[in-house]
Amino acid sequence: MDLSGPTPGAMPPWRPLLKAAQRREGRSPHARWLQLASLGLDGAPRVRTLVFRCWVDAHSLDLFTDGRSPKAAELQAEPRLELCWLLPKARCQFRLRGDRLRLNAEAEAQERRRHWHQLSPGARALWGWPPPGAPFDPAAAFPCELADGSPLPECFELLRIQISQVELLELKGHPHQRRRWRADQGWAEHWLNP
Repeated sequence: MDLSGPTPGAMPPWRPLLKAAQRREGRSPHARWLQLASLGLDGAPRVRTLVFRCWVDAHSLDLFTDGRSPKAAELQAEPRLELCWLLPKARCQFRLRGDRLRLNAEAEAQERRRHWHQLSPGARALWGWPPPGAPFDPAAAFPCELADGSPLPECFELLRIQISQVELLELKGHPHQRRRWRADQGWAEHWLNP
C-alpha cells in the first residue's frame, strides 16, 4: 500500500464521478450548493450552505465567504472541515473532508482579485451588504449589484479547501453503495457498507 499520497496533479478517481453526478443535475442552481461543517469557537458544530466556485487543482477547491461572518474566525482557529454535496437527481451524496489552506499574502491577494473580477455584478452584491448576523436595519443598503470595477472589499474572503478524503453514497439500488478514497492511500477505492 502506497502511503505517500496521490501523485501531484493526478486526477483522483472520485472527480469524474462527481462531475457526472453534477451533469445529471443540469442547470439547477442547487448543483453548486454544498454544506460546510466546521466547529464554532465554542466547540459546537456549525453547518452552512455555500456555493461551489471552482477546482484549483485535482483535489483542492475554492469557496468564498464574508470575512465578517463567524465562519471566517472559526476556520482560522480550526481549519479541519467537511463538505457535504447532495445531488438529488443523481441520487448521491459526496462527503469531502479536508482542511482550509492558508496562502501566502501575495498569492491570496492575487487569487481574491482574480475571483472578484470573475463574479457577476449580482454575485458581488452580497459583499456590499451590512455584516452578516448583525441586527437587521430596514434602512441599511442591500445593493442588488456591485458593478464591474467595484473595489475589492476587505470582507471578500477566499476559502481554499484541500480535500484529503471523499466518501460517495449512492442512494439507488439495494443495498445502497458506499465508497471511500483517501489521499494518504493514493486515492485507492474502498467499498464500505452503506
